[in-house]
Amino acid sequence: MSLSDFFFRRRKDESDAAEGGADSPVHPTKALARFLASLNARPQPLLLDLGPAVGTNVTFFVEQLGCKILVENLFKDIDRHVVEGKLAELPAFFEKRFAQEDGSADGILCWDIFDYIDRPAARALARQLVRILRPDGALLGQFSTSEPPASRAPTYTKYVVIDRANLQYRPYAAAHGKQRPLHNRDIQRMFEPLRITEQFLLKTNLREMVFRKPAAPSEPRNA
Repeated sequence: MSLSDFFFRRRKDESDAAEGGADSPVHPTKALARFLASLNARPQPLLLDLGPAVGTNVTFFVEQLGCKILVENLFKDIDRHVVEGKLAELPAFFEKRFAQEDGSADGILCWDIFDYIDRPAARALARQLVRILRPDGALLGQFSTSEPPASRAPTYTKYVVIDRANLQYRPYAAAHGKQRPLHNRDIQRMFEPLRITEQFLLKTNLREMVFRKPAAPSEPRNA
């Protein structure tokens, strides 16, 4: 498939999904409320969303947290590398992808981005997210627990927040399908030194996880 053909099909599929979005399935989320609770005490937190941008999500998080949101749509980055035949360069790309300073984000929304990249790319991305997350910050990720079906055309999922307890899953065209699921131990190691504070296994074969970065050590008091 050529670059122009793929993005034409993608724009069409995304348009179709938007028009029929109300019919997309809605599923419960247990981790979102915990993620929000971890950020509620912060004044004007900075939230990094790994995309894609969803207008109603932006409104929801601003109303809930009074936050500033930065959207960095990594799914577009994956598509571009696949279509250009440069998927092997993705780990190096992630190492330089983010301009954010160390410890600058209070919260990070990963969604299911790690389901679509191989382990070297996943490790490179996780290192950057750990770097960007501030001490005591929170990261929300979703990880598949089942092997991806080989027969289906690849799709991404746009997670639309309905409320604190429900997400709508809206599929749209992708250049790259899901990879083999990561084991829980591999996920833990990948995000060290972050701690898993919440973990839920959903009926949708997704494992929702909330990570926290250890708080910075307090400065010793002068005698």
